[in-house]
Amino acid sequence: MSFSNLNILRCCTPSSSGKDLLPRVEVNTAVLNFEATKQRIKKMFNKVDLSVSSYDTAWVAMVPSPNSEKEPFFPECVNWLLDNQLHDGSWGPPNLHQLLTKDALSSTLACILALKQWSVGEKQINKGMHFIESNLASATDEEQPSPVGFDIIFPAMIESAMSLNMNLPQGGSTLKALFHRRDFELKRGYGSNSEGWKAYIAYISEGIGKSQDWKMVMKYQRKNGSLFNSPSTTASAYTHSKSAGCLDYLCALIEKFGNAVPTVYPLDHYARLSMVSTLDSLGIDRHFREEIRSVLDETYRCWLQGDEDIFSDAGTCAMAFRLLRVNGYDVSADRLNQFSEDHFFDSLGGYLRDTDAALELFRASEVIIHPDESVLEKQNYWTRNFLKQEFSNNLTQPHRINKHIGLEVDDALKFPSYATLGRLSSRRAMISYNTNSTRILKSSYRCLNIGNEDFLKMAVEDFNMCQSIHREELEHLSRWVIESRLDKLIFARQRLAYCYFAAAGTLFPPELSDARISWAKNGVLTTVVDDFFDVGGSEEELVNLIQLVEKWDVNPRTDSCSENVEIVFSAIKSLVSEIGINAFARQERSVTNHVIEIWLDLLKAMLKEAKWLINKSAPTMEEYMENAYVSFALGPNVLSNLYLVGPKLSEDAVRSSEYYHLYRLMSTFGRLLNDMQSYKREAVEGKLNAVTLAMIHGNGSVSEEEAINEMKSIITSKRRELQRLVLQDKDSVVPRACKDLFWNMGNTLHLFYERHDGYTAHDMMKTVNEVTEEPIILNELQSRK
Repeated sequence: MSFSNLNILRCCTPSSSGKDLLPRVEVNTAVLNFEATKQRIKKMFNKVDLSVSSYDTAWVAMVPSPNSEKEPFFPECVNWLLDNQLHDGSWGPPNLHQLLTKDALSSTLACILALKQWSVGEKQINKGMHFIESNLASATDEEQPSPVGFDIIFPAMIESAMSLNMNLPQGGSTLKALFHRRDFELKRGYGSNSEGWKAYIAYISEGIGKSQDWKMVMKYQRKNGSLFNSPSTTASAYTHSKSAGCLDYLCALIEKFGNAVPTVYPLDHYARLSMVSTLDSLGIDRHFREEIRSVLDETYRCWLQGDEDIFSDAGTCAMAFRLLRVNGYDVSADRLNQFSEDHFFDSLGGYLRDTDAALELFRASEVIIHPDESVLEKQNYWTRNFLKQEFSNNLTQPHRINKHIGLEVDDALKFPSYATLGRLSSRRAMISYNTNSTRILKSSYRCLNIGNEDFLKMAVEDFNMCQSIHREELEHLSRWVIESRLDKLIFARQRLAYCYFAAAGTLFPPELSDARISWAKNGVLTTVVDDFFDVGGSEEELVNLIQLVEKWDVNPRTDSCSENVEIVFSAIKSLVSEIGINAFARQERSVTNHVIEIWLDLLKAMLKEAKWLINKSAPTMEEYMENAYVSFALGPNVLSNLYLVGPKLSEDAVRSSEYYHLYRLMSTFGRLLNDMQSYKREAVEGKLNAVTLAMIHGNGSVSEEEAINEMKSIITSKRRELQRLVLQDKDSVVPRACKDLFWNMGNTLHLFYERHDGYTAHDMMKTVNEVTEEPIILNELQSRK
């Protein structure tokens, strides 16, 4: 019976003693709460929930009726303003963040102007004016984040208020500073006359008014009739241009939202893709496979149709590209050409130095799977530099509200998507997760589909639940090492914690217990065998071990030439038999002979390397790599486990060229990663290594630096080719869950060997413990938000 089944039985079996009743009740309650959270999240896929914007509602309320300039076109918006003033006289979200006073000032003044235009709400106007007078000094406070366009729009609204003889402190220093700042920004912007400035000045058209070039503005009109999906911009544009498209958009808004509108609409594609991305990064996407597939199918349909809501926004387009590609959809990177460095900074987002969009473009640029994707290469270069520059000093104004974006950027730059493990990145995502995901455009807003607290709650519960199982498995494995007498082999490195960490970091779901334990045991054994062939065994012992595996049905005690051989062979035989039994239950066929074959290939490859060392011979690079990709010992770790991760793996798939290429690509760049970090140590020990061989066969013309650079180039090429095979669905005979195992092992190799030989060193235990030992405390995360 497998360890996972034992664990499930132990949890589910009724207790025979009353003292165990309370823990069982607590477990059942936790399960029910977890399921309730999951169901709430599932429902969120059906509706994108946007907060309303007092600011944008006010501008829509100011639109006059075509029948009479003295009547509002949308009286329901006017009534909403009358009914939704806050106790302090302001308009906007209740419990507004203390750093968003400028947002409150802008929203309040817009609402006052709307009510004044229609000569209603004198009481509300007076309360609003009192709020503005009391907080006007904040309008020039550079420590306060500013809504987009505040320095132009707010002074323009003040001038409108003055023209209506409304009581504002005339000639005050704050007003002078506001008008000076506005005039300076306009002079600088019109002086540059860049495309980014034109988009920006069109976006904040309500702050320009009659002097605006409305013909230029209408060039930004979208198919849905809006300007930038902004109700306030569109309302202002309709008031001056009488565009039927603008009016259609505004009417559709009111029909959908009733009497108050959001600050941006539509946001559906972005919000749902953000949900998919967030659930994936938090490690709980497996609970929502059906919902995620539905979102991605719809996104792909829109991608193929060239949907404006996807391709008009850099962040949405980049996120759609990344999520579609990594989930096996055929999407071309050419569509990201429109967000090249020059084009990006000619856009509204570029002018506003939108780090969220740049971060999405950076993440998308990491998914290079074709040799000719220079658009992604260039995108990776400029977005990396841009993000480094933006966050090189303290957080800039827009990010003081959302300090977590700095953690996300730091994480993305430090840990490439191909050099981290799922559970590690999920833990970091939980730490940087922002449940107060207030964003600022022309007013602050929240989308409940983004930064929802249920996501974090479920992720923490899932992480801790899996980790509790992992701790028990690690204890089981520790006993196995002793029972198998592997601890008696003094020549062997003891790497159980690292081996299990690699397994738990990627194959973390509870139902994959057999695969995790097999991965860890194979990792421990391949390390033992590697050390046996390197330093622990004589040539006689090495040959004897191979002969035992070839014969298989032998008596280890009588047929082994030494106790070390007996221990090693017995452990291999026991593990192969265990894998065979567990695999049979899933595959419904015997795979034991194939697993023996995998081990035999490894041992023969290791013997060949040992003989090269004994004979002091230097094989050609081709001979070395032909053997090294096998001797790197990933066969038992990965190929054996393919039978345990879920899908049925046919004999045809195992003998296919696709299967072979997946294995060879992973093992080749893994070997080179290892060789790059260990060549100096191995040169002293007289061992073969790709770096030293490249220099030897270069006859003095290849320097150490050149050899390493060549290795790096090959690693990058092989890694991208591997990812292409993993993501490729057409004509693939290897199931995706099996292919993912090759990619996950590749991530593990990059994590261990990207900067140094982390497998041989002892400095990764802190990282190991984060996955296997240290639970995440939800209250601690929430207290830091």
